[in-house]
Amino acid sequence: MSEAETLRTEGAATAAPVLRAEEVWKAFGEREVLRGISLTLARHEVVALIGASGSGKSTLLRCLGLLEPIDDGRMWLDDRDISDPRVDANRVRARLGAVFQSYNLFPHLSVLDNVTLASRVVHRMPKRDAEARALALLDRIGLAGFAKAHPDRLSGGQQQRAAIVRAIVTDPEVLLLDEITSALDPELVGEVLDLVRSLADGGATILMATHEMAFARDVADRVVVLDDGVIVEEGAPARVFADPRHPRTRAFLARFTS
Repeated sequence: MSEAETLRTEGAATAAPVLRAEEVWKAFGEREVLRGISLTLARHEVVALIGASGSGKSTLLRCLGLLEPIDDGRMWLDDRDISDPRVDANRVRARLGAVFQSYNLFPHLSVLDNVTLASRVVHRMPKRDAEARALALLDRIGLAGFAKAHPDRLSGGQQQRAAIVRAIVTDPEVLLLDEITSALDPELVGEVLDLVRSLADGGATILMATHEMAFARDVADRVVVLDDGVIVEEGAPARVFADPRHPRTRAFLARFTS
């Protein structure tokens, strides 16, 4: 375990939860997608959600990000009940950063305008300050030269990295990542995962759904396994991957070792 991982793990063991779900249920019509999910995420912790497609990972992230209403249960961001129907959802979302499979960059805006939009419009940051911070982050990931370009000038990996920068430029309390490499060509996956790895090493709080098992094993502090809308197993990556205890976990992981 690296020094950064050790510090994150020790911090997560003592930190109060920053994001918490308790007995969350969500159905689409007759299909129950989340069935009593309870989950906590400590500040500076990196948690990987794994499981087969359709297990509920994306829906859980969308519910936590207040992009889907829940049917039952409660959710908290710090000590704020964000499942209260009276809550200002936009204010909650302003404290979170979310990145999904599709890059969702506005095609009519430059990369710089895409990245600074939330800073300027939601957080009311002066344009000069917003652009200075955005350019520093774009430079860090090798995209400063594309700041004035439109998204169609970028490769898929570059667009996804720009989308991550857009999510982190406002210093969100939690970063929600949903299968952010699934739409990428294999040769582009590494550059996006390298950026997430650097964010984790820098102390970011991350909840990510992923099919990249090696990445989850190496970077996450904790792995949570979803199956048919329930958490069937969770624990340290080394234990879950080496000695899965639930039959559904063993069956899922066997797909990656056969």
